[in-house]
Amino acid sequence: MSNNTGQKKGIKKVIVLVVILLLPGFLYFILNKSGSNSYASLPIFGKKEVPGTTHRKWGRDIPDTIYHTVSPVDFVNYDGKPVHLLDNDTTLSVVHLMYSKDVSLSRTMVKKLDQIAIRFIQNKKVKLYSITVDTAFDTPEVLAQYAKVYKPWTKSWFFVTDPSVDIFTFAKESLLQDAHVNKDGRKPFIISSNYLLLDTKGRIRGVYDINAKTDVDRLEDEIKLLLVEEIRNHPATIEQKR
Repeated sequence: MSNNTGQKKGIKKVIVLVVILLLPGFLYFILNKSGSNSYASLPIFGKKEVPGTTHRKWGRDIPDTIYHTVSPVDFVNYDGKPVHLLDNDTTLSVVHLMYSKDVSLSRTMVKKLDQIAIRFIQNKKVKLYSITVDTAFDTPEVLAQYAKVYKPWTKSWFFVTDPSVDIFTFAKESLLQDAHVNKDGRKPFIISSNYLLLDTKGRIRGVYDINAKTDVDRLEDEIKLLLVEEIRNHPATIEQKR
């Protein structure tokens, strides 16, 4: 009996050892095959096209998708220096529309965005763009006076203008946001109340309405989430840029 008991105990130990050794590899195989190796990701806004081609990921063929992207634009910053929106493929961008004469919506959006600018002041991978629609009045000098209370030179924050840019076409077709001239002289422009979060490819990954109480906090949280996603998707590029 003692010999049989000893043999059974020995067999159980071998089985346990085999399970311990093989289980991690088996689970890894199952995850790759089933595609369950996923993580939280933000949506991609705008129209998309499926060209019919594929790429390989985790050993599987994944259909390619062409997403709407924001077009790169050359602006002029409040300090008179050129600013290239989406010129860097390793930074995230937060953009919104505004104009200096607007003492209600624009002022509130800029004030709230200052919270985000302060929160990510040490992170050069997050850039903020306050884009004026009043390009005739809002010269760099006007924007410099308007923005000085927020000290954007201490942050990755740009107050930009450029009369050569058709800002309303850019807003509608590229940012997918409403902006147009208003006949009411007291409020010469109608602009969107949204902040947009763009990834390193210029895709719109988040839309945040200033009128929603929790959206500024959500913007902060989703910037962090997108930073993690970018590092996960491009570890070599991020490492080289440090």
